[in-house]
Amino acid sequence: MSPVEQGFLDLAVRLAVENVAAGGGPFGAVVVRDGEVVATGVNRVTAQNDPTAHAEVQAIRAACTALGSFSLAGATLYSSCEPCPMCLASSLWARVDRVLFAADRDDAARGGFDDRAFYELFDTPRDRWSVPVRQRRDENSPAPFDAWLASAARVDY
Repeated sequence: MSPVEQGFLDLAVRLAVENVAAGGGPFGAVVVRDGEVVATGVNRVTAQNDPTAHAEVQAIRAACTALGSFSLAGATLYSSCEPCPMCLASSLWARVDRVLFAADRDDAARGGFDDRAFYELFDTPRDRWSVPVRQRRDENSPAPFDAWLASAARVDY
């Protein structure tokens, strides 16, 4: 990792530490494109009563707003901690080129943020999940996608 990249990762860690001091969770994230910080984010789950307000998601949302695009192709996401499955999926949907993180899922678990349970859940067949996730398909199930495919105004992503 170059010294510049280490600086961006250090910024994500610093944001996380500062967020703890401000009453937030211990997570920070930075989106960088072309060597410039596009946006940052910190964990705002309890402050906003929003379980999706993780640092990475906050940074991705802010970066997309700043760039006026839903694609962050060409960008790197730096995170103070290994992204949870939701944040990792958000990174993939945002099409970042890379994700670099400092602490890992075991560090997060030690701090009371045990994402390992989610990783393990995804490796378990759905019929054994504690929360039922089931399909109920009928003739109208594909209607939204039929409408999408027929729409001349759609923006493919």
